[in-house]
Parts: sequence; structure tokens; C-alpha cells
Amino acid sequence: MAINMRDLKEIRKEINSIDDELIALFKRRMDCAADVAEYKKENGIPVLNEEREREILDKIYEKGGEYGSAARLLYTNIMELSRAYQHNLIGSGGAIKSLIAGAESDIPREGITVAYQGIKGANGHEAAMKFFPDAELRNYKSFSDVFEAVDRGEVLFGVLPVENSTAGSVSAVYDLVLKHRFYIVDALDMRIDYCLCGLRQSEHSDIEKVWTHPQSIAQCESYINSHGYEATPMANTAIAARAVSLEKRLNVAAICSYKACEEYGLKVLDNHIQDNDSNTTRFIVISKRLFIPDNADKISICFSLPHVSGSLYNVLGSFNSLGFNLTKIESRPIEGKGFEYLFYLDFTGNVHSENAVNLICRMSEEMPGFSFLGNYSERAD
Repeated sequence: MAINMRDLKEIRKEINSIDDELIALFKRRMDCAADVAEYKKENGIPVLNEEREREILDKIYEKGGEYGSAARLLYTNIMELSRAYQHNLIGSGGAIKSLIAGAESDIPREGITVAYQGIKGANGHEAAMKFFPDAELRNYKSFSDVFEAVDRGEVLFGVLPVENSTAGSVSAVYDLVLKHRFYIVDALDMRIDYCLCGLRQSEHSDIEKVWTHPQSIAQCESYINSHGYEATPMANTAIAARAVSLEKRLNVAAICSYKACEEYGLKVLDNHIQDNDSNTTRFIVISKRLFIPDNADKISICFSLPHVSGSLYNVLGSFNSLGFNLTKIESRPIEGKGFEYLFYLDFTGNVHSENAVNLICRMSEEMPGFSFLGNYSERAD
């Protein structure tokens, strides 16, 4: 027996009719959201009511029947849009707007002191020179020491690595960013080119051991393994180069930059030994003063979220609905709180655009532990 099937054009015609009804109902719902915003503003009631939203979503799930999960997702997005509209009407985030309005736009490049981790010849030293060629550069032993120097006012800025294209995130720095909540005011993607260097009396065939930073071990892992070298982690690539120079062992080499090799009087034994020819490290500049240059194109924020189903999805939906491009998400556990996390986010944008500042202001009202970490320009070396 032949089965009667509706023509595709007929089905699409019905879908279009349903969509017209949905749009009309959606507009009515948003009009109601405007009335709710006015009432909440007059009575000092916060926009977000998590308990009521959970009750509504549970009912939607039940009413949705076989489409319950999809219906819940649909209404999660509708309520997100409704809250965003209410926040915009109420004018949330006054403190954030005042902070942004008071930011300086011109970053001083001379007559200042800048901190970096390591010693001369380190990647951090090279990055600091690229950021601030005319500033006084001061080296510190650890990443934590750089943050402390900025906190004490010994330096105006600190230069730190946060991510490598091969080895991934520098978790220790992200932990310190989330601990101190200083502003990020500048960023640079710097190409990293490593050499193998040893004593001037050494030959490539003499080398049995290599000294370098743990990140550099990861970035040159294939090269190290292919030669059967024993890798020893050091605090810094330049410190490794200096140690090779002082120890004077013919069978030990450093993996470091060419500048470090030259700085400590070593000889290049092999060139361009990183596994990835496009090996790049992202460096940031931190400060207790907020600078937002006119050409700022990246925004950094952080906030906390409980380990609850859908909590991160709800946040990310806000970026998607406004068309923002997320470029980095880093999660770190909150010490002493089981299964609760701090999230660090980078996304493209400028806080002088209405959508960006409204999103930041809304998140500052709804997200526990929220901090605006800066709006800055990121460039490639």
C-alpha cells in the first residue's frame, strides 16, 4: 500500500507559519521582560532569580514530553536573552562602567621600571625588551616574585608568559593572575627559536644531557628523545645556559635562545631544535593601573562557577548570542572548595562597544567572583 506523505513545500509552509507565530510570541515575551525590568528597578530586586528559573525549566522539561531536553535548552536561551535585556534596561554594572571610563589610554614606555622572570637572555627578558625597549628592566627569580614586585609598587609593569603553542598553558601564571586580579594591559605572541649550545670545547657528539626549562623540554621533546638526551629541568632557559657555562662539563648542553647562548659565551651545537617551526609563546603585561588603548581588541575576565550541569554552557551562550569569539578558556580549581572552579576567559572585542560593555556589566552582576581583567591589544612578533 502506498504511504501518503506531505509534500516538502507544504511542510515548509507550515513551518514558516509556526515561525511567524513564535516570533510574535517571543516579542510579546520580551515586552513583558521590559515590564519586569522596570518593576525590579523600582523595587531594588536583582535581575537573576536562579530558583525561579530552575522551577520554570523543570516544568518546561515535563511539558516537553519526548522533546523535553530540547525544550529546556530552548527556554534556557530565551531566559538568558530576557535577563540580558533586563540588565540593559536597568543599566547594570555601574562600577564596571566607572572603572572603564577612568582607564588611561596611553601606556608609558620609558622612564619606568618593568619586571620579568629569569635573567638576561631568557625569553621573558627578550619579551620585556620588545614591550619596553626604553624602560629599566628588573629581573626576578620566580613568577610569584614578579607579581609581588608589581603589588609593592617596585615596578609599574610585569611581563609574564601565559601560553605556548606547543606546550600549552603556563598554569602557575594563570593561578597568580586569578589570585592577584591585576589588569592585563598588553600582549605579544613571540616566536620562540631554540638552539642547543655547549662549551666552546664541546662537540655535538659529546652531549649526553640537556638542561632547560620544563616548558622548553615539552617544546623540544621529539628532538630530545631522538638523540637520547637526559633532560634536566631548570628554573629558566637562560639560567640553564649560565649553569652550563659555569659547570664546564663537555657532555652537558643547554636548550635556550640564541641571545642566551651569546650572553653566556657558549657555542651553538645545533639550530632551530624546537619540534614546531611556528613555536610561539604568548606574553602578557600586568599592572595595578588600568590602561585601555584605543586599539584594544581583546578582553579578559574571570569568574567562578559551581560544578552544576549546564552552568558553563549558560555563560558561553551569552557570547554566542552576541557574536563574540572566545579565544581562551582556562579553568582552575578553587582551593578548599570541592568541584568548584575559577574560569579565565579571553574574547575579542572592545569595551567601548555597547554589546561588549553590556555583557561585562551583566556578568559582573550575575557571576560570583567576577573580575574584569583588562582590554588590550594583542599583536604578533
